Amino acid sequence: MAKASLKLPNGTTITLEGSPEEVKHLLGLYGGGDERAPRPAERSSGSQRLKTRASSARSSKDQNEGKPDLNKIVTLAKDCDEAEAIEKQILDRTAQVDRTLLPLYIVHEYLDNAFGFTSGDVAKITTDLGIPISQPAASRTLSGIASRYVIGDKVKIKGQPVHYKLSRRGVKYMKDVLTGKADD
Repeated sequence: MAKASLKLPNGTTITLEGSPEEVKHLLGLYGGGDERAPRPAERSSGSQRLKTRASSARSSKDQNEGKPDLNKIVTLAKDCDEAEAIEKQILDRTAQVDRTLLPLYIVHEYLDNAFGFTSGDVAKITTDLGIPISQPAASRTLSGIASRYVIGDKVKIKGQPVHYKLSRRGVKYMKDVLTGKADD
């Protein structure tokens, strides 16, 4: 297997690996041997696209820095001080509202209410906890019967994710559920 490196006029370094014929062909294209072949300067738009994608990925990664790993929420639900009550009062029962609000409660109590969850996030967490709630069901619950217990970051519009946090009333409701006093 042959290897070669070349540096384009725009500063991009390219390392090639392949059969000797492939490497020779590519070096001929970019080394300037053939006048009909595209010049590296003409092909720089591809590298610009790659740079743009990389910077876009970086900016979306920066936006997600305030949001912890969803697995951390699952772990907290299983290992927190209230884990037994959560298992007995929420996981072992079929109340969809309680199951849907559980991830929001965990964030409120153990992560200082640092961020909100979308219905998709709730669906992933509940699935990992072994009590799967589909994303559409979580969305209907959060915007319907559980709406009195949550606060959304914007008005619900089809196709636009809403990040929900537990309201003061929702915290009281979840504490009552965990102590067995909930009458809803």
